Amino acid sequence: MERFGIYIHIPFCKKKCKYCDFISFSCAEKIWERYFNSLIKEIRNCNISKKVTTIYIGGGTPSVVDEKYISLVLKEIYNKFEISNDAEITIEVNPGTIDDREKKKFFKYKNLGINRISIGLQSTKNEILELIGRIHTYEKFLDTYNLVKDAGFKNINVDLMLAIPTQTEFDLLDSLNKIINLEPSHISVYSLIVEEKTEMERLLSNKILEEVSENTERRMYWETKRVLEKNGYIQYEISNFAKKGFESKHNLDCWNQEEYLGFGLAAHSYFENKRFSNINNLESYIQNIENNEFEKNVVEHEFQTRESKAKEYMMIGLRKINGISISEFERKFRINPLFYFRFEISKLVDESLIEVDLDNIKLTKKGLDLANIVFEEFI
Repeated sequence: MERFGIYIHIPFCKKKCKYCDFISFSCAEKIWERYFNSLIKEIRNCNISKKVTTIYIGGGTPSVVDEKYISLVLKEIYNKFEISNDAEITIEVNPGTIDDREKKKFFKYKNLGINRISIGLQSTKNEILELIGRIHTYEKFLDTYNLVKDAGFKNINVDLMLAIPTQTEFDLLDSLNKIINLEPSHISVYSLIVEEKTEMERLLSNKILEEVSENTERRMYWETKRVLEKNGYIQYEISNFAKKGFESKHNLDCWNQEEYLGFGLAAHSYFENKRFSNINNLESYIQNIENNEFEKNVVEHEFQTRESKAKEYMMIGLRKINGISISEFERKFRINPLFYFRFEISKLVDESLIEVDLDNIKLTKKGLDLANIVFEEFI
Protein backbone atom coordinates (compact mmCIF):
# COMPACT_ATOMS: atom_id res chain seq x y z
CA MET A 1 0.00 0.00 0.00
CA GLU A 2 1.25 3.49 -0.86
CA ARG A 3 1.71 5.98 1.96
CA PHE A 4 1.15 9.64 2.69
CA GLY A 5 1.27 12.16 5.52
CA ILE A 6 -1.37 14.33 7.12
CA TYR A 7 -1.08 17.95 8.22
CA ILE A 8 -3.73 19.47 10.51
CA HIS A 9 -3.89 23.26 10.82
CA ILE A 10 -5.08 24.78 14.10
CA PRO A 11 -5.28 28.53 13.34
CA PHE A 12 -5.62 29.84 16.90
CA CYS A 13 -3.17 31.60 19.23
CA LYS A 14 -3.22 33.52 22.47
CA LYS A 15 -1.39 36.35 20.73
CA LYS A 16 0.14 36.94 17.31
CA CYS A 17 3.96 37.12 17.34
CA LYS A 18 5.48 40.18 15.69
CA TYR A 19 7.24 38.16 12.95
CA CYS A 20 4.36 35.78 12.15
CA ASP A 21 2.53 35.83 8.81
CA PHE A 22 0.81 32.47 9.26
CA ILE A 23 -2.98 32.27 9.03
CA SER A 24 -3.90 32.41 12.71
CA PHE A 25 -6.26 34.27 15.01
CA SER A 26 -6.03 35.33 18.65
CA CYS A 27 -8.98 35.61 21.06
CA ALA A 28 -11.17 33.44 18.81
CA GLU A 29 -12.52 30.97 21.39
CA LYS A 30 -16.13 31.56 20.33
CA ILE A 31 -15.51 29.99 16.95
CA TRP A 32 -13.52 26.95 18.10
CA GLU A 33 -16.52 24.64 18.22
CA ARG A 34 -17.66 25.45 14.68
CA TYR A 35 -14.12 25.26 13.34
CA PHE A 36 -13.42 21.82 14.75
CA ASN A 37 -16.79 20.49 13.66
CA SER A 38 -15.93 21.65 10.14
CA LEU A 39 -12.39 20.25 10.33
CA ILE A 40 -13.69 16.83 11.37
CA LYS A 41 -16.30 16.92 8.61
CA GLU A 42 -13.58 17.75 6.07
CA ILE A 43 -11.52 14.74 7.20
CA ARG A 44 -14.61 12.52 7.07
CA ASN A 45 -15.27 13.63 3.49
CA CYS A 46 -11.84 12.46 2.30
CA ASN A 47 -11.64 9.19 0.37
CA ILE A 48 -8.03 8.03 0.31
CA SER A 49 -6.94 4.43 0.96
CA LYS A 50 -3.19 4.94 1.38
CA LYS A 51 -1.45 4.28 4.69
CA VAL A 52 -0.70 7.28 6.93
CA THR A 53 2.91 7.37 8.16
CA THR A 54 3.07 10.87 9.68
CA ILE A 55 0.59 13.25 11.27
CA TYR A 56 1.63 16.82 12.04
CA ILE A 57 -0.63 19.12 14.07
CA GLY A 58 0.56 22.68 13.56
CA GLY A 59 -0.66 26.23 13.70
CA GLY A 60 -1.15 28.71 15.09
CA THR A 61 -0.78 27.16 18.48
CA PRO A 62 -2.46 23.74 18.77
CA SER A 63 -1.77 23.59 22.50
CA VAL A 64 -3.91 26.67 23.12
CA VAL A 65 -7.16 24.77 22.46
CA ASP A 66 -8.81 22.32 24.84
CA GLU A 67 -7.39 18.84 24.37
CA LYS A 68 -10.88 17.50 23.67
CA TYR A 69 -10.66 19.06 20.21
CA ILE A 70 -7.32 17.40 19.47
CA SER A 71 -8.84 14.13 20.68
CA LEU A 72 -11.83 14.44 18.36
CA VAL A 73 -9.63 15.22 15.34
CA LEU A 74 -7.26 12.33 15.96
CA LYS A 75 -10.09 9.88 16.61
CA GLU A 76 -11.62 10.85 13.27
CA ILE A 77 -8.26 10.30 11.54
CA TYR A 78 -7.84 6.91 13.23
CA ASN A 79 -11.35 5.90 12.15
CA LYS A 80 -10.92 7.15 8.61
CA PHE A 81 -7.41 6.02 7.66
CA GLU A 82 -5.05 3.12 8.19
CA ILE A 83 -2.28 4.40 10.45
CA SER A 84 1.18 2.85 10.31
CA ASN A 85 2.27 1.18 13.55
CA ASP A 86 5.38 3.36 13.65
CA ALA A 87 3.68 6.58 12.55
CA GLU A 88 5.26 9.79 13.78
CA ILE A 89 2.56 11.99 15.32
CA THR A 90 3.68 15.53 16.20
CA ILE A 91 1.94 18.43 17.92
CA GLU A 92 3.30 21.96 18.22
CA VAL A 93 3.30 23.45 21.71
CA ASN A 94 4.00 26.98 22.86
CA PRO A 95 5.10 27.79 26.40
CA GLY A 96 2.52 30.01 28.03
CA THR A 97 -0.39 27.86 26.83
CA ILE A 98 -0.04 25.02 29.34
CA ASP A 99 0.80 25.45 33.01
CA ASP A 100 1.22 23.06 35.93
CA ARG A 101 -2.54 23.03 36.54
CA GLU A 102 -3.04 21.73 33.00
CA LYS A 103 -0.20 19.20 32.96
CA LYS A 104 -2.72 16.42 32.35
CA LYS A 105 -2.93 17.77 28.79
CA PHE A 106 0.45 16.21 27.94
CA PHE A 107 -0.60 12.84 29.38
CA LYS A 108 -3.75 13.04 27.28
CA TYR A 109 -1.67 13.85 24.20
CA LYS A 110 0.38 10.73 24.87
CA ASN A 111 -2.74 8.60 25.36
CA LEU A 112 -4.01 9.86 22.00
CA GLY A 113 -0.95 8.40 20.27
CA ILE A 114 1.02 11.63 19.93
CA ASN A 115 4.69 10.69 20.20
CA ARG A 116 6.56 13.86 19.25
CA ILE A 117 6.34 17.33 20.79
CA SER A 118 7.70 20.45 19.09
CA ILE A 119 8.14 23.39 21.47
CA GLY A 120 8.49 26.94 20.13
CA LEU A 121 11.06 28.75 22.26
CA GLN A 122 13.07 31.01 19.87
CA SER A 123 15.44 32.41 22.54
CA THR A 124 16.40 31.97 26.18
CA LYS A 125 16.68 35.75 26.60
CA ASN A 126 13.49 37.19 28.06
CA GLU A 127 14.09 40.64 26.61
CA ILE A 128 14.34 39.11 23.11
CA LEU A 129 11.20 37.05 23.66
CA GLU A 130 9.35 40.22 24.65
CA LEU A 131 10.78 42.08 21.66
CA ILE A 132 9.41 39.56 19.14
CA GLY A 133 6.03 39.31 20.86
CA ARG A 134 6.25 35.88 22.47
CA ILE A 135 3.78 35.30 25.34
CA HIS A 136 6.24 33.39 27.52
CA THR A 137 9.53 33.70 29.36
CA TYR A 138 12.45 31.29 29.31
CA GLU A 139 11.41 30.15 32.79
CA LYS A 140 7.94 29.35 31.44
CA PHE A 141 9.56 27.32 28.66
CA LEU A 142 11.48 25.32 31.27
CA ASP A 143 8.24 24.57 33.11
CA THR A 144 6.67 23.36 29.84
CA TYR A 145 9.72 21.30 28.88
CA ASN A 146 9.73 19.56 32.26
CA LEU A 147 6.01 18.81 31.99
CA VAL A 148 6.63 17.22 28.57
CA LYS A 149 9.47 15.11 30.00
CA ASP A 150 7.38 14.12 33.03
CA ALA A 151 4.64 12.89 30.69
CA GLY A 152 7.15 10.44 29.20
CA PHE A 153 7.89 12.01 25.81
CA LYS A 154 11.30 11.05 24.41
CA ASN A 155 11.03 12.74 21.00
CA ILE A 156 11.12 16.48 21.69
CA ASN A 157 12.04 19.30 19.34
CA VAL A 158 12.93 22.81 20.46
CA ASP A 159 12.75 25.73 18.02
CA LEU A 160 15.34 28.49 18.22
CA MET A 161 15.78 31.56 16.07
CA LEU A 162 18.85 33.50 15.00
CA ALA A 163 19.41 36.95 13.46
CA ILE A 164 16.76 38.57 15.66
CA PRO A 165 17.20 42.35 16.04
CA THR A 166 19.29 43.17 19.16
CA GLN A 167 20.38 39.51 19.42
CA THR A 168 24.15 39.12 19.78
CA GLU A 169 26.28 36.13 18.92
CA PHE A 170 26.77 35.64 22.66
CA ASP A 171 22.98 35.61 23.15
CA LEU A 172 22.65 32.85 20.56
CA LEU A 173 25.49 30.81 22.05
CA ASP A 174 23.92 31.11 25.49
CA SER A 175 20.60 29.85 24.11
CA LEU A 176 22.26 26.94 22.33
CA ASN A 177 24.19 25.83 25.41
CA LYS A 178 21.17 26.05 27.71
CA ILE A 179 19.04 23.97 25.35
CA ILE A 180 21.80 21.43 24.70
CA ASN A 181 22.03 20.89 28.45
CA LEU A 182 18.34 19.88 28.45
CA GLU A 183 19.16 17.13 25.90
CA PRO A 184 16.16 17.36 23.56
CA SER A 185 16.25 14.84 20.72
CA HIS A 186 15.89 17.51 18.03
CA ILE A 187 16.75 21.21 17.66
CA SER A 188 15.56 23.46 14.82
CA VAL A 189 17.34 26.78 14.32
CA TYR A 190 15.84 29.20 11.81
CA SER A 191 16.99 32.62 10.69
CA LEU A 192 14.39 35.33 11.23
CA ILE A 193 12.63 36.05 7.95
CA VAL A 194 10.97 39.45 7.81
CA GLU A 195 7.59 38.87 6.18
CA GLU A 196 5.47 41.57 4.55
CA LYS A 197 2.70 43.22 6.58
CA THR A 198 3.99 41.91 9.91
CA GLU A 199 4.68 44.03 12.97
CA MET A 200 8.36 43.13 12.64
CA GLU A 201 8.48 44.58 9.12
CA ARG A 202 6.92 47.80 10.41
CA LEU A 203 9.45 48.09 13.23
CA LEU A 204 12.37 47.57 10.86
CA SER A 205 11.09 49.80 8.05
CA ASN A 206 10.47 52.62 10.55
CA LYS A 207 14.01 52.17 11.94
CA ILE A 208 12.67 51.37 15.39
CA LEU A 209 14.72 48.18 15.20
CA GLU A 210 17.81 47.45 13.16
CA GLU A 211 18.07 44.33 11.01
CA VAL A 212 20.98 41.99 11.72
CA SER A 213 23.61 42.16 8.97
CA GLU A 214 24.02 39.28 6.54
CA ASN A 215 27.60 38.70 7.71
CA THR A 216 26.49 38.46 11.33
CA GLU A 217 23.64 36.12 10.38
CA ARG A 218 26.10 33.84 8.57
CA ARG A 219 28.51 33.82 11.53
CA MET A 220 25.59 32.90 13.79
CA TYR A 221 24.61 30.07 11.45
CA TRP A 222 28.06 28.50 11.32
CA GLU A 223 28.54 28.85 15.07
CA THR A 224 25.18 27.10 15.56
CA LYS A 225 26.28 24.28 13.29
CA ARG A 226 29.65 23.94 15.05
CA VAL A 227 28.21 23.91 18.58
CA LEU A 228 25.37 21.50 17.86
CA GLU A 229 27.53 19.02 15.94
CA LYS A 230 30.15 19.15 18.70
CA ASN A 231 27.41 18.09 21.13
CA GLY A 232 26.17 15.11 19.13
CA TYR A 233 23.44 16.68 17.01
CA ILE A 234 23.55 15.61 13.38
CA GLN A 235 22.65 18.28 10.84
CA TYR A 236 20.38 16.60 8.31
CA GLU A 237 18.79 19.71 6.75
CA ILE A 238 19.78 23.36 6.46
CA SER A 239 18.00 24.36 9.68
CA ASN A 240 17.51 21.05 11.49
CA PHE A 241 19.69 19.00 13.85
CA ALA A 242 18.84 15.74 15.58
CA LYS A 243 20.23 12.99 17.75
CA LYS A 244 20.72 9.85 15.68
CA GLY A 245 17.35 8.33 14.79
CA PHE A 246 15.29 11.38 15.78
CA GLU A 247 15.14 13.19 12.44
CA SER A 248 11.65 14.54 11.70
CA LYS A 249 9.95 12.00 9.43
CA HIS A 250 7.25 14.48 8.45
CA ASN A 251 9.76 17.09 7.29
CA LEU A 252 11.95 14.54 5.54
CA ASP A 253 8.93 13.29 3.62
CA CYS A 254 8.23 16.86 2.47
CA TRP A 255 11.84 17.31 1.31
CA ASN A 256 11.71 13.92 -0.40
CA GLN A 257 8.57 15.00 -2.29
CA GLU A 258 6.31 12.44 -0.63
CA GLU A 259 2.57 13.01 -0.68
CA TYR A 260 0.62 14.65 2.14
CA LEU A 261 -2.85 16.03 2.67
CA GLY A 262 -3.59 19.18 4.65
CA PHE A 263 -6.84 19.60 6.55
CA GLY A 264 -8.09 22.85 8.02
CA LEU A 265 -8.02 26.52 7.15
CA ALA A 266 -5.26 27.42 4.63
CA ALA A 267 -3.72 23.94 4.92
CA HIS A 268 -1.58 22.94 1.94
CA SER A 269 -1.50 19.54 0.22
CA TYR A 270 0.65 17.70 -2.29
CA PHE A 271 -1.14 14.77 -3.88
CA GLU A 272 -1.11 13.03 -7.25
CA ASN A 273 1.30 15.61 -8.71
CA LYS A 274 -0.91 18.51 -7.65
CA ARG A 275 -0.23 21.26 -5.14
CA PHE A 276 -3.34 22.82 -3.68
CA SER A 277 -4.58 24.39 -0.47
CA ASN A 278 -7.69 25.38 1.41
CA ILE A 279 -8.87 28.99 1.35
CA ASN A 280 -7.66 31.29 4.13
CA ASN A 281 -10.94 33.01 5.03
CA LEU A 282 -12.07 31.45 8.30
CA GLU A 283 -15.80 32.13 8.05
CA SER A 284 -15.97 31.05 4.40
CA TYR A 285 -14.05 27.85 5.16
CA ILE A 286 -16.56 26.93 7.88
CA GLN A 287 -19.66 27.92 5.92
CA ASN A 288 -18.62 25.98 2.83
CA ILE A 289 -18.26 22.81 4.86
CA GLU A 290 -21.46 23.41 6.79
CA ASN A 291 -23.18 23.71 3.38
CA ASN A 292 -21.44 20.55 2.09
CA GLU A 293 -19.70 22.64 -0.57
CA PHE A 294 -16.23 21.24 0.08
CA GLU A 295 -14.98 22.08 -3.41
CA LYS A 296 -15.34 25.81 -2.71
CA ASN A 297 -12.55 25.57 -0.15
CA VAL A 298 -9.96 24.23 -2.58
CA VAL A 299 -7.44 26.48 -4.33
CA GLU A 300 -5.33 24.74 -6.98
CA HIS A 301 -1.75 26.03 -7.25
CA GLU A 302 0.06 23.71 -9.64
CA PHE A 303 -0.30 20.54 -11.65
CA GLN A 304 3.22 19.22 -12.09
CA THR A 305 4.67 18.06 -15.35
CA ARG A 306 7.56 15.61 -15.29
CA GLU A 307 9.97 18.53 -15.76
CA SER A 308 8.51 20.74 -13.03
CA LYS A 309 8.36 17.82 -10.64
CA ALA A 310 12.01 16.96 -11.29
CA LYS A 311 13.07 20.59 -10.78
CA GLU A 312 11.16 20.79 -7.52
CA TYR A 313 12.67 17.49 -6.39
CA MET A 314 16.14 18.97 -6.88
CA MET A 315 15.28 22.26 -5.20
CA ILE A 316 13.72 20.86 -2.03
CA GLY A 317 16.03 17.84 -1.91
CA LEU A 318 19.13 20.01 -1.83
CA ARG A 319 17.91 21.39 1.52
CA LYS A 320 19.04 18.07 2.97
CA ILE A 321 22.69 17.95 4.01
CA ASN A 322 23.16 14.68 2.14
CA GLY A 323 21.43 16.21 -0.85
CA ILE A 324 19.96 14.27 -3.75
CA SER A 325 20.56 10.56 -4.22
CA ILE A 326 21.41 10.04 -7.89
CA SER A 327 20.11 6.47 -7.84
CA GLU A 328 16.86 7.55 -6.15
CA PHE A 329 16.36 10.27 -8.77
CA GLU A 330 16.88 7.66 -11.51
CA ARG A 331 14.35 5.35 -9.87
CA LYS A 332 11.79 8.13 -9.58
CA PHE A 333 12.24 9.83 -12.98
CA ARG A 334 13.86 7.10 -15.10
CA ILE A 335 16.77 9.36 -16.05
CA ASN A 336 20.14 10.31 -14.55
CA PRO A 337 20.02 13.81 -13.00
CA LEU A 338 23.62 14.44 -14.05
CA PHE A 339 22.38 14.25 -17.64
CA TYR A 340 18.91 15.74 -17.16
CA PHE A 341 20.28 18.81 -15.36
CA ARG A 342 23.75 18.73 -16.92
CA PHE A 343 23.88 22.48 -17.62
CA GLU A 344 22.62 23.55 -14.19
CA ILE A 345 24.83 21.07 -12.34
CA SER A 346 27.93 21.94 -14.39
CA LYS A 347 27.42 25.65 -13.66
CA LEU A 348 26.88 25.10 -9.92
CA VAL A 349 29.88 22.77 -9.64
CA ASP A 350 32.07 25.33 -11.44
CA GLU A 351 30.90 27.96 -8.96
CA SER A 352 31.70 25.60 -6.04
CA LEU A 353 28.08 25.72 -4.85
CA ILE A 354 27.40 21.98 -5.13
CA GLU A 355 29.52 18.85 -5.25
CA VAL A 356 28.92 15.43 -6.75
CA ASP A 357 30.17 12.15 -5.30
CA LEU A 358 29.39 8.54 -6.16
CA ASP A 359 25.64 8.78 -5.46
CA ASN A 360 24.92 12.28 -4.15
CA ILE A 361 24.53 15.83 -5.33
CA LYS A 362 24.75 18.17 -2.37
CA LEU A 363 25.51 21.71 -1.27
CA THR A 364 29.09 22.70 -0.49
CA LYS A 365 29.95 24.92 2.46
CA LYS A 366 29.72 27.88 0.09
CA GLY A 367 26.44 26.48 -1.21
CA LEU A 368 24.97 26.45 2.30
CA ASP A 369 25.65 30.17 2.53
CA LEU A 370 24.21 30.81 -0.95
CA ALA A 371 21.49 28.16 -1.03
CA ASN A 372 18.88 30.45 -2.56
CA ILE A 373 21.14 30.99 -5.59
CA VAL A 374 21.34 27.21 -6.00
CA PHE A 375 17.59 26.76 -5.66
CA GLU A 376 16.94 29.44 -8.30
CA GLU A 377 18.60 27.23 -10.91
CA PHE A 378 15.72 24.77 -10.56
CA ILE A 379 12.77 27.18 -10.51
